[in-house]
Amino acid sequence: MLKRISALILAGATALTMAGCSSSDSGGSGGSSGGGADDGKLVMGFAQVGAESGWRTANTKDIQESAKTAGVELKFSDAQQKQENQIKAIRSYIQQKVDVIAFSPVVESGWDTVLKEAQNAKIPVILTDRAVDSKDTSLYKTFLGSDFVEEGKKAGQWLVDQYKDSKDDVNIVQLEGTTGSAPANDRKAGFQQVISADPKFKVIASQSGDFTRAKGKEVMEAFLKSNPKIDVLYAHNDDMGLGAIEAIEGAGKVPGKDIKIITVDAVHDGMQALADGKINYIVECSPLLGTQLMDLAKKVVKGEQVPQRVVTEETTFTQEQAKEALPNRKY
Repeated sequence: MLKRISALILAGATALTMAGCSSSDSGGSGGSSGGGADDGKLVMGFAQVGAESGWRTANTKDIQESAKTAGVELKFSDAQQKQENQIKAIRSYIQQKVDVIAFSPVVESGWDTVLKEAQNAKIPVILTDRAVDSKDTSLYKTFLGSDFVEEGKKAGQWLVDQYKDSKDDVNIVQLEGTTGSAPANDRKAGFQQVISADPKFKVIASQSGDFTRAKGKEVMEAFLKSNPKIDVLYAHNDDMGLGAIEAIEGAGKVPGKDIKIITVDAVHDGMQALADGKINYIVECSPLLGTQLMDLAKKVVKGEQVPQRVVTEETTFTQEQAKEALPNRKY
């Protein structure tokens, strides 16, 4: 914990006040109590979205392990995909006077008030994985994560390339992520930007699957009942795509053949489905942000300048590339 001390300087008494923390940890579990700790550790309060997918589980694990490796005391909370839980956790971290707050916003809007509270408390904030739509960018120090619009564009470009010689209409259904979330908004927008150049690509149904496998299956079942001809499924993450595969197989169709499938993330189960030919193309979105996050946290607490946007490096996978990558895949 960065200790708050008072120091007397030669020519007079100058009080130097630095933030301390209380003994409570109502923001969640995962870190030791920071009450009065005098071990010199940086204390981070991290408010996670939830555990809605394999990607999120890998992201949480990487952050927890990276904090331990970096000597950062981590106070962790799981918002269970509810914005009000995240706001409550952030306010708890402010009360505890942690050194830095990091979180992955459930949705883009509605953060200005609590971020202003953190700013007034002189606690720097780092956004991870997802952005906020606040016009006041001084409310956070940096945003670490993927370019979701670019991910959508990559998905759209693969589709355009696959059907470049076809003159027939291509009927697409879309499984969107959590309504109002940055990845859902941006992956949809990027995909649409690319496919809209050719009128044969028609999104005939689009609905949120909340980034979960169960909801992806449920929504895909509804799509199949109401749309007799579906050529392509674009799912905003692997888990929804995997749920949709169950629905497609349950309807007597062959995923990857009867309905081509594009997903985003490249978690292990998704990559296996790609290697098996049930998914046709995956755009990577890496959950391994922990090391970069801890590095940024140390810098902002020291008052060092950091880029306001840090984009992670990611790739795409075909079936053959998935087979090659799977043996060494970390998540």
